[in-house]
Amino acid sequence: MRSMTSLQGCVPAVLSALLSRQPHSPAKVLFAWRAAVGDAISSATTVNLTSGGTLEVRTTTQHWRKELQRSKPVILGRLQTMLGKGRVSRLAVSAPGEGRTRRRPSATPKPSSEM
Repeated sequence: MRSMTSLQGCVPAVLSALLSRQPHSPAKVLFAWRAAVGDAISSATTVNLTSGGTLEVRTTTQHWRKELQRSKPVILGRLQTMLGKGRVSRLAVSAPGEGRTRRRPSATPKPSSEM
């Protein structure tokens, strides 16, 4: 009797084999991203692969940024399996509002009680 391989175990290998035959393109990266993270995260992000191998990920909210930060090692491993270890070397995740300095509300001067 032959042992069965789970679908979850063979999908990354099959995708890797299929993607390796395709030319590199933004569509290929987007397909691999969607396969690596799923529809919910994919629809809340935009991605851009730099020539240096950094996948720049822009999320719609800080919540998604935190989720991706926690999952970076797993996601990076999946992308490297599908696109090749040399293609994606790092994930850089950002969200709206980053890089801005928070403004503190200015203190309103209290009226003086002296007359």
